[in-house]
Amino acid sequence: MILELAKKSRSYRGYDESRRVTREELVHFVDCARFAPSSVNGQPFKYYLAYEKEDVDRIQPLTGWARALPQMKLPHPGKCPTAFIVICQNTDWDADLKRYFKDVGIVAQTMLLAAAERDLGGIMIGNFSPDRVKETLSLPENLVPMLIVAFGKPDEKIVLTEIENGESIKYYRDENDVHYVPKRKLEDIITEK
Repeated sequence: MILELAKKSRSYRGYDESRRVTREELVHFVDCARFAPSSVNGQPFKYYLAYEKEDVDRIQPLTGWARALPQMKLPHPGKCPTAFIVICQNTDWDADLKRYFKDVGIVAQTMLLAAAERDLGGIMIGNFSPDRVKETLSLPENLVPMLIVAFGKPDEKIVLTEIENGESIKYYRDENDVHYVPKRKLEDIITEK
């Protein structure tokens, strides 16, 4: 079951804007994330929930999408996510931001798996200015934006492909806007000697 959820949990860059993600769904995702492992059990994060259209519309222009496809403007107009969670580190709890970099990914992936379980999707966005996000959202001084996770009902086709050793891992889109994600073969990523 976890393998199927992992395959379903893709980095979506197109959403059905008619399907709003609710506060209750975002709270559920954070509730799942709070049980994730944390370095020295530090649990240094607070989560800003954006689900009201006005709030979501303030965050969207602060994010950069699909750097590997610079010729495209993603998400396409009318295909934006309908919610965001901004993962912030509370420096009152621990000011060492580098110590928890891996924890940010762990909680984000936990939330994305919880979204996939509910037929929703999302993407982790690291391409943003923490200072601009902090200012736009009027976050207190002790909260540092570490990662933004977008959520919504996926409205695009993503195809996973297996590649031979040495082939490009760069994702791409075809003429029908189908998104292809090359994955290394299992036997190429396991080493025992």
